Formats: sequence, C-alpha cells, structure tokens
Amino acid sequence: MQAVVVREHGGLDKLLFEDRPLPVPGPGEVRVAVRACGVNHLDVWVRRGVPGHTFPLPLVLGSDGAGVVDALGPGVTTVKEGDEVVILPGVSCGVCDACQDGDDNLCRTYSILGEKRDGTCAEAVVVPAANVAPKPKSLKFMQAASIALVFQTADAMLRRARLREGDTILVHAAGSGVGSAAVQLAKLRGAFVLATAGSPEKCADARSLGADVAIDYQKEDFAARVRELTDKRGVDVVFEHVGEATFAGSMRSLARGGRLVTCGATTGGNVQLSLHQVFFKNLEVIGNTMGRKGDLRRLLRLFDQGRLRPVLDRVLPLGQAAEAHRLLEARQTFGKVVLEP
Repeated sequence: MQAVVVREHGGLDKLLFEDRPLPVPGPGEVRVAVRACGVNHLDVWVRRGVPGHTFPLPLVLGSDGAGVVDALGPGVTTVKEGDEVVILPGVSCGVCDACQDGDDNLCRTYSILGEKRDGTCAEAVVVPAANVAPKPKSLKFMQAASIALVFQTADAMLRRARLREGDTILVHAAGSGVGSAAVQLAKLRGAFVLATAGSPEKCADARSLGADVAIDYQKEDFAARVRELTDKRGVDVVFEHVGEATFAGSMRSLARGGRLVTCGATTGGNVQLSLHQVFFKNLEVIGNTMGRKGDLRRLLRLFDQGRLRPVLDRVLPLGQAAEAHRLLEARQTFGKVVLEP
C-alpha cells in the first residue's frame, strides 16, 4: 500500500511516499481502507521533530481519517466489514482507572495515531476496534476525515475552561482546524465569540462560522481591541494554541477570574508568565491534550443533526502531503486540508 512516511526529522523533503506492507489486524483490532485522511499541525511537529520528545521512526503520519472497515481481527464483534467509519485518533489501554472513568486521554499509555504508532496517511490503517465510530451519514468521507482531532480537542478545552452560556471567549487563529472548531462549539454553548484571524477574508469566514466579532491580528492589537470591545473588562475564556506570539496578549485579555486554556504552541512554547498577574486577578492557566472518546462520539451525532459542520479548505492527493504541510506552515488555509489515497 502507499503511505506517507517520516524516517528522519527535518523539512518537507523528509516526507516520503512509500510502498508499505498491508497491515494485518490483530486481536481486538480492525483494518480500515482509508478513503480520506486529515492533516494536522501534529503531523508537522512529528516531521520537524520536537526537542525532548522521541518519535518511533520510521512512522506513517496522520491522526484523522475516514474509510471502510475491510478486515477484522480475532474477537471483534462491535463492527463488521463494510462499515463506513470515522477513525478516532486517541489510543488508550481501556482498562486503567482513567479509561474506566471515561477519561481515556489521561491514560498513562495514551498515544495518538501518527505520533507513537502508524497513522492514517496511507491506503489502510489498523486500529483498535474501540477507535472507530459510525461515519455521520450526512458527511462525505473527505468531510468526515477533517473533524475528529480538532473537534475532540476544542470540545475538551471548552469543557475544562468551564465555558458557560453568556460567557465571552476569545478564540485565536479561527482559520486553523482547532480554531474553526472552537468558534462553532463556543457558539453552540451560548457564548459571545471574539475570534482572531490573519486576513479580511479569514475574518469573514470566522463570522460565517458564528463569531460575533472577528479581529484581524495583522492590522490590530488584538488585546487592545478585546479591552475596547468588553469595556475594559476582558474575556472569561481565552482559547489559546498559538503560543509565544499571542500568550502575553492573551493573558492581558482575561477578565478577573478568567481562564486561559491551551493545547498547542505553533509559534513556540517558551512564554513568560507573571505570577502576580495570575494571583491578583484570580486567573487560571489550563493545559489540554486531546479529549475523551465518548465526547467525540457525541460530537459526531451533532454533525448529522446539522448543529456542527466540517470546515474543509481543500482536498489533495495523498502523494501531495508535502504541499499540505507547506500550506499549514504558511497559514494559507481556512479549516482543514485533507488527503485522498
């Protein structure tokens, strides 16, 4: 089968399009014939390498995917061959206290497809049977492949930040996959949504997803604009995943008792934090990685109900993975880039 493989860290030239053996499902596993796979910033980090983090190279990239189950391992009874499914990115043991409590993303063995085990950027992938869910009937494969990682993450972040109806939230980089998901989910929770984006076109797109106000961070100081829009009060929640370029302004944007929740650092992770600012204003800084499988299954139902929609920038052939990475790094997308085998 054809797959996108990283054998050593580096630039776009380290993305290899290779022939790989067709994987065979073991006990409790299924094989999915991949019809479409989403590209995330996680793929970029794996390809580049992350200081202090070891990836088991060579590795097939890809966390998101949708396709058709075409083989079952011994003991699998929850799905059958021919089922159209969405692949759930997070893999856990299923038996520890965290997993049994439903907090599978806190499992000590937790991993993400394409990070510690071969992922979805291939013609087929083997995953535990617990890691597939029925594809929403209203979505095409390319749409279904664009939603799992970003919506699961954004939903978990808003839950951990305790976003409530009537709260005001600042969502950074609304043109990104996780940002475009957060705008929709925050609006669904009844929040007043301020969003940042990097062009007038992206600001318009953010408003089309439900943002009440869109701030072009290329032209305006977003923190000053937030203070103006909130009559100097600030926002209840900041949805942060940009890092060094925005963190200081994000902290300044918080109201007393505000919560900043973060899942990433695409511009770097070495930020300065004033403890005086934190304790005098009763602020919270919350970290989050991924989310719970059960919540993701619930979110998938919301797509069939028309309450959420995938945000798909473009679809490219699997062999153009390098172009997908280039687009993400250059911030030339709104929503997700999807690859088709």
